[in-house]
Amino acid sequence: MPARRGRSPHAQPTLSEIAELVGGDDPLKHLRILRTGATFGEIEQALAWAAGAGERLGEAERSLSGRVAAVYDILTEDREE
Repeated sequence: MPARRGRSPHAQPTLSEIAELVGGDDPLKHLRILRTGATFGEIEQALAWAAGAGERLGEAERSLSGRVAAVYDILTEDREE
């Protein structure tokens, strides 16, 4: 999901902005993402990976790190392996 106009990818979103980006009805998940300190760009990167973008781009071998990995883990923790 691309950043909205006026949002810097380096800015940290508010809880309500995270809820808007991530969607769903899980305020605890949104709060946990907020606590990672991830920026708009990092959350959007994690969302893309959670949707399988890394695999489609042939980057499945490249591992995520830092806040992107933390957000990715939160986004995908309830998926079955």
